[in-house]
Amino acid sequence: MDELFAGIAVADFPRALEWYRRLFGRDPDVVAHDREVLWQVSGTGWVFVVEDAVRAGRGLVAVSVPDLDGLLRDLAARSIRSGPVTREGEDARKAVVPDPEGNSIAFIEVAGA
Repeated sequence: MDELFAGIAVADFPRALEWYRRLFGRDPDVVAHDREVLWQVSGTGWVFVVEDAVRAGRGLVAVSVPDLDGLLRDLAARSIRSGPVTREGEDARKAVVPDPEGNSIAFIEVAGA
């Protein structure tokens, strides 16, 4: 496998597009069409947001980050709030950010990674 594409379905695409622009701190890297956009979040990892009312609000995506506290400060400055930071196993911490439709984006920091 060469690339990973994680999809997030939304019902209100214009609202989601604005929110995900704030989440990632930039415009999408690719506009596939008027109801689907993609952000490259790592060398071979992509998150795409697509209008799909049937599947909307049930997505689960996890992204590894090197500095969870710094990321959460940056998100707060962009008016995006997370749930509490929790321990995951012995070496990891996680914070979940729900989007406006209930999709769950987890940010995970692994010590020593």
